Parts: sequence; C-alpha cells; structure tokens
Amino acid sequence: MLADSAGKYAERVAVIDGDRRITYRELDEAACAVANHLRLEGLGKGDKVALMLPNCPEFIISYFGVQKMGGIAVTLNVQSTPYELEHLLGNSDSRCLITQGALAKRFEEIRVDLPLCRHLITTNGPGEDSPFREILAKGPFTTEIPALVDDDPAVMIYTAGLTGRPLGAVLTHRNLLTQSLLLRTIAHRTEEDIGLAVIPFFHSFGAVANMLAVLRIGAGVVLMDRFTLDGIFGAIEKERITYIAAVPRLFLGMFFHDKIDQYRIDSLNLCITGGSAMPVEFIPPFEQKFNVKIMEGYGLTEASPASSFSRLDMPQKPGSIGVPIPGVEAKIVDDEGRELPRNSVGEVVLRGENIMKGYYKDEVTTAQVIRDGWLYTSDLGRMDEDGYIFLTGRKKRMIITSGFNVYPREIEIVLGLHPAVQEARIVGKEDLLRGEIVKAIVVKKPGSEIDDRELLKHCRTYLSSYKVPREIEFVTELGE
Repeated sequence: MLADSAGKYAERVAVIDGDRRITYRELDEAACAVANHLRLEGLGKGDKVALMLPNCPEFIISYFGVQKMGGIAVTLNVQSTPYELEHLLGNSDSRCLITQGALAKRFEEIRVDLPLCRHLITTNGPGEDSPFREILAKGPFTTEIPALVDDDPAVMIYTAGLTGRPLGAVLTHRNLLTQSLLLRTIAHRTEEDIGLAVIPFFHSFGAVANMLAVLRIGAGVVLMDRFTLDGIFGAIEKERITYIAAVPRLFLGMFFHDKIDQYRIDSLNLCITGGSAMPVEFIPPFEQKFNVKIMEGYGLTEASPASSFSRLDMPQKPGSIGVPIPGVEAKIVDDEGRELPRNSVGEVVLRGENIMKGYYKDEVTTAQVIRDGWLYTSDLGRMDEDGYIFLTGRKKRMIITSGFNVYPREIEIVLGLHPAVQEARIVGKEDLLRGEIVKAIVVKKPGSEIDDRELLKHCRTYLSSYKVPREIEFVTELGE
C-alpha cells in the first residue's frame, strides 16, 4: 500500500512533524531501510516486532518497515509500565522492540525475563544520533516484500481482557486494507486533505483514521504527540488542517476553549469522533460554532476498529452511531444469539471483512467472542427501522475513559497486591470530558493504615496512567 502511494504521490508531503516534512518517497525508502535492517538481524515473515513509540515519524516508518519484511507489528501503549511490558512482550513473542531512548529503561528492567526479545532499537528523534537514525542513513532503500495473502497477520493490538490480562487482537492485511478506504468512501476525503493526528497511533482508531487511511489516499497528516488546545488551534491555522479524527474529550475541550477567536480555523470542515460516545447535546452547537460536520462512529479493536458511522449524505439521528460501513453487517441479538425485532435492546454483533483473526494464543476466548463468523461485542444497543444503531449500555464490566478500554479486574488485581488492601472494587463514574473515570472502592485490612496517596503511587508502579483510579473511597465492606 505504501509503495503504491509512493508511486502515485512521490513528492507530495505525507507527514508533517513540527518543521519536518516527509514525502511519500522518503517515507517508503525509510521503511525499506528498516525492513532490510530487521532481515539482517535474522527476522523474517511472521516474526513480531513491538513498537512502543508516540506519534512520530519513526512510528510510521517502523510500522511499514515491519510489514515490508513480512512481520507483525505489535503496537504498545507508551504509558506501559515494566510490569505491563513484561506481559505484552512475553505474550506476543516479540523478538524486537523499537522505542525511544527515554523509554528503553523500562525494557532493560525486565529484559532478563524475556529471552525471545533479543533486539532493541532506540530512536531519539530527528536531530539526535541514535541507532534508528543510523539504520535510515545506511539503507538499502528498496526491498523485496515476501509473498503475503489477505489472511496473514499484519498487526497485533492488545486490548483489555476480562481476566485481568490484556489480550492480543490479531488483525490481518485484509482487515486493515478495508479500513484504509474509509476516509475516501465514508468521509469523502482526497489527496488534498490534511489531517491532525492527536490520538495515538498505537490505538486502533488512531492507526486507521490518522495513518493508514491518510496514506492510502495520498493525503497529509500533521503529527502531534503532546498537545494543548492552543497548540491544536495553532496547528489548524498554520497547516490548514481540513479534518480531525479524535475522541469526544478533545472536541469538548475545543468547544469550551476561550481563545478560539485568536485563530483562523476556516480550513477545518470535518470532525470524526469515536472511542466513546459524544454527548448528544453538544453536537449541534459544536457544528454551528466551528461550521463543520461531525461524523460519529463506533468500533472496537477486535473489528480493526471501525464498524459503523453516521454519513454526511444521510439524515443525522442524534445519539446514533450510524449504520454499518460497507462490507460489514450488524444485528441485535438476545442471549441465545437470536436476532431481535427492530428497536429491541440486545447485544450488538458484527460480521465482515474487518473482524480480527482472533486473540493470539487464546483459542478459548476467541471462540467466546467469535461465533459462526459473528463478533459478539458485549455492547448493548438497538437498531431502528432505518438500520441506525443506538448503543444503550454494556454487558460486561468495562470502563471507557478518554477512548481507552479499562477492565476493572486488571486494576482490582493490582490493588490486591498491596499488603494493606483486603478487597477492592473498580467502578466507572460518569465524567463529561472523559466519558467515565476510574473509581476504586477499597476495604483496608484490619489494623492497616493507608491513604489515597500511597495507594495511587502503588497503582502507578504497575499500571498505565489512564488505568490508575482518579478517585478512591475507603469503606468497611463492599456489600453486594
């Protein structure tokens, strides 16, 4: 896909990172250099290479370098702690980790326990020497891609698991290629568009909306790792950004920002929201304030991720996640898997070219969620007479905070590791900006003394920051 775009749009700018401009030709050549280096290290088709990188050119180059040598990119959250990283790298059978120099120490702490992961490649950004920079300088800048078929694994993304350990969702080349068409077919974008990549590429939504779909159509993308609202509005003005795909929290922040008048943002004409539900009451005033259209979508990592979207050329129904995308079917079923009549509430199930191959090394859990070709999402919803889907709740215990899925069990296990904790329960609490926040209800062991600060410090040692409770309530018993 990247080679094809490089052939069509060779000198067009693909990636904008601060003052750095990278053309399609340069991007493709850099990815070839990475592929060739990985081969020299003895890696080949089917091998896993973990990427723990923020939104930077090195992520895109590494991602496609792994694909070009026939490997599987394992995209990891940059917030991963050594405790989490040991499971992610070990479970995925990753043989190489590509990360920033500042993050590499987390890997060094656990390296002795990961005998399969023998290769580490670090990058320090464009202006500083690093092994990654040496690889790009060395070349060669062309490569032979091994024989691959649609159903071959391309990417593995870890998603929260009910048992408390994340599961690796294996996405195929077919899954991701069909998703890469969505900017053109659903959002009517062209090579003239410029997107803003704010949500992380290691997130399935970020990878599709701001990387794969952009590069498929020859458009450009502005990278932003750490951002402020002034930084976002400044980027829109400077780079003439035409669309933003992000989570509701960002759009709500834009709506409430009090310095909008200082920026020229008339280039922006579309906002794509996903990851969690956009509060219905904010959509019309947002569209009016910024003179843009909002498209709301729904998906999950196991569906690569996009599954349904509202459409620009169809009636808008407030509160709906739209209709299934091309190549995807959806239905609402009861607990026995029988399809329910329209407007009845049941579980949303999906079937199509976007459904994952399965969870890596977990046939039992895969069989629980994929039955007769249908992905059981555990999301509850209804479908109206026009085929529009409305979500109403969730069957499983899960919290969605700022677009990230959090399973309470994982946090409860970590809290239970503290010697002063007898029992703990994690619940979601509604929050306007984040959708939900994580709240812990804790019972102390008799005679133990512990406060919020100590318990939060304990959680941060083991958990990525978005999983760490934002509220802790101490009680004498959990009750029912």
